[in-house]
Amino acid sequence: MITQRMSLLNKTKGQIEADISTAITQFEREHLGRGPKESRSFIIQDMILIRLRGVLTPAEEQLAAEKDGAQLIKQVRMRLIESSRPLLANMIKEKTGAEIVSLHTDISSRTGERVFVFCLNKNLEEELKKKSAS
Repeated sequence: MITQRMSLLNKTKGQIEADISTAITQFEREHLGRGPKESRSFIIQDMILIRLRGVLTPAEEQLAAEKDGAQLIKQVRMRLIESSRPLLANMIKEKTGAEIVSLHTDISSRTGERVFVFCLNKNLEEELKKKSAS
């Protein structure tokens, strides 16, 4: 844990955001079957916002065009995320040293975008600002 904390202290906000993007892309590939075409992460006060583009599989894109298909995609993806919550919590803790207080997510079957918002137990952005100022 001490080495993890030391490595976090040596990283910039941008490096941590890039690490989170890489980890969430890997998570999507390994646990949901397909990674996004693009992933961006943003540390904002005590939150992490992740925006993924191009997350729908070809089958989901076809299903989205059917009546009630979009809602079905949202339900399935939500259940998959809820069952994987401990993995996501460990990933965020490993990358940031912060605990997840709450997790919010949504997916657009129209644009193929997904967003995650992780609310943390501390103001990570402020912590990183203090570190870079010293």
